Amino acid sequence: MLRSSQPLTGANRKRCREDEMLLGMVLDEGERGFIIDTRSAQAAKQARMTGGGTEPKSSYPQWRRLHRPLERGRPLQESFIKLVEACNDTSINMDRWLSRLESCRWLNHVKAALSTACLAAQCMDREEASVLVHGAEGTDTTLLVTALAQVILDPSCRTLAGFQGLLEREWIEAGHPFHLRCARSAYSHARLKQEAPLFLLFLDCVWQLSRQFPFSLEFGEHLLLTLFDNAYASAYGTFLCNNEKERRVGREAGTALCLCKVKESTHSLWAWLNQPGEKKKHLNPLYSHNALVIWPSVEPQSIQLWQGLFFRWIRSSQYLDEAWAEVQRLVEGD
Repeated sequence: MLRSSQPLTGANRKRCREDEMLLGMVLDEGERGFIIDTRSAQAAKQARMTGGGTEPKSSYPQWRRLHRPLERGRPLQESFIKLVEACNDTSINMDRWLSRLESCRWLNHVKAALSTACLAAQCMDREEASVLVHGAEGTDTTLLVTALAQVILDPSCRTLAGFQGLLEREWIEAGHPFHLRCARSAYSHARLKQEAPLFLLFLDCVWQLSRQFPFSLEFGEHLLLTLFDNAYASAYGTFLCNNEKERRVGREAGTALCLCKVKESTHSLWAWLNQPGEKKKHLNPLYSHNALVIWPSVEPQSIQLWQGLFFRWIRSSQYLDEAWAEVQRLVEGD
């Protein structure tokens, strides 16, 4: 599996021999690969007017391009805001609540992300083909798809240590702009153009996997909630800045260079999570190593609202926490 940003073909359909050679070397003679573009065909076509575009069939004859559009900007943020507002409104009846849940379209985004990740996983597992995933910049929906596909395919990514490595590799080092995307919460009245809960959407999809395969993930919901909290507000430096360059060197502010030096100036979230006392809180006591691929259902009845997150401010989790503690006690007793 590969990931990248869009090719810069532009309106004149420019070619890049180095790119063509690179992708050509991935495949042996007679093999075919798949390019999964997370934009619609129309959006990819329009991108040529600003220098972007797609891979021409004539230049990449061994690759088949598939368009699977995923929202990544304001529509996704607005969907998140509408969902949070609906979840916090305790005055409406069930019919009105279900109508608002449907109109916010959050579960549609979850389904689309899981479906696209399953497509990438199927191309690799069942077709035994190489897959290139990209959208525009390759730092948003691209990472959403590649990270989810690896959780589906690779049992090592479903362990606590492997999942942390996956986040470090596919989100942090790959340059997801956390500072821009998670600048405000859903409760903010500000509507920033570049804000979008892509990382939250990823965590929601992983929660769906954990619910459908309760024995296959070594970590539980508590870890996903902790990651969500720290992406938006954290005492650690793991999710600071927008890319590795900013974390290491800093950002220019006027003529002065503001040195971030995140690793030198802050503590790592992973170091805290891996302390024995903390680690135990995030482990799934029902976990049993599963070497198989886990194929989630994306049927409407299989995609559920993540109540542990979206209802956490209006509904106490006391009884669920007590039940989970009892499960841990019974497993440890065995």
